Amino acid sequence: MKLENLRFWILVSIIAISGFSQGMLLPLIAIIFENDGISSSLNGMNATGLYIGILLVSPFMEYPLRKYGFKPVIVYGCLLVVLSLILFPVWKNFWFWFFLRLLIGIGDHALHFGTQTWITSFSSEQRRGRNISLYGLFFGIGFAAGPLMTPLVKVNESLPFILSSALCLVAWCFLFTLKNELPEQTIAVNSFRETMKRFGGAIKYSWVAFLPPFGYGFLESSLNGSFPVYGLRVGLEIENVSLLLTTFAVGAIVFQLPLGLLSDKYGRRNILMIILLIGSISFMTASFLEEIMIGLTICLFLAGMVVGSTFSLGISYMADLTPKNMLPTGNLLCGVAFSIGSLMGPFFGGVFIQHFKSISFFNIISVMLLLIFFTVVVFGQKQVVVKKESYL
Repeated sequence: MKLENLRFWILVSIIAISGFSQGMLLPLIAIIFENDGISSSLNGMNATGLYIGILLVSPFMEYPLRKYGFKPVIVYGCLLVVLSLILFPVWKNFWFWFFLRLLIGIGDHALHFGTQTWITSFSSEQRRGRNISLYGLFFGIGFAAGPLMTPLVKVNESLPFILSSALCLVAWCFLFTLKNELPEQTIAVNSFRETMKRFGGAIKYSWVAFLPPFGYGFLESSLNGSFPVYGLRVGLEIENVSLLLTTFAVGAIVFQLPLGLLSDKYGRRNILMIILLIGSISFMTASFLEEIMIGLTICLFLAGMVVGSTFSLGISYMADLTPKNMLPTGNLLCGVAFSIGSLMGPFFGGVFIQHFKSISFFNIISVMLLLIFFTVVVFGQKQVVVKKESYL
């Protein structure tokens, strides 16, 4: 039991450092490009490199995990992140940095895919919500701490990249203390066609559970990418925009574990329905309080408190619905759903701000959460899982 606990805490610590590097890169590179006079559209396009990397590698990720086990996938994913971070100061070029962000997307996806699947595999159903919520909590803490590295760019532009890569390297070394394990095997995945078949099978069992990760990706990217633009246009000060985003992040961090524990006790679907509805109402209320900073802050904190857990609860819900031998595929598709949402968020957020100037930006998030809520209510009844031997 002690070894299992040690493994769990090493894995979530790795995720915290991964979140730290991601949280650092977004504002750091945006500020560097802004200072260099690169347009906001190109700046935003460069940031999509991470999510494009995730989508490109996703169909090819399951085979190495099933063949070689959890540990090698995580080790090589972390190593790719370390090497990419080290290379940023080598050549300051827009497309080279885009390529490095794409590689970080591939490495981070391997890292998250391996750790998510490993944790969901060894976690009992009674502790799955707790363990995945801690996973989300540690990532959130790391992601929130990452931007604190940004001021170091005034000392030296390369310093944040060097320190972040060093931190990831330390975490990488701890991975070698873990004993490798293989996921539960019933069917060999040795071709792209078979991988696509398993994608179809996982979607059949747990497609509803992929919607919360999609929604969180849409929410997070649009809130961080589009809301600052909207906030400045409606007269909010830069400091207030930053405060609101921080308030949302703090709410998400503080309530990750309590919501995970509640989902273990009362069921993932029930908790998801509650938080999606409260989140939709919170953002709708925020749309009427844009000129009242205290009211807006309370709404964003409440929204973060509930919908900040949609990704981790979505993973737990997926694990409840999916046969254990298909957990790698399910975890992979959760990451794909999150990435698609992350790519769509800034685009639709920008279009909404440009063409619907009389309607609050918060409404698009509120409607999106409400649609997912109704889908979970109507289609989210836990399915009867067939025995793994009967699949294919």
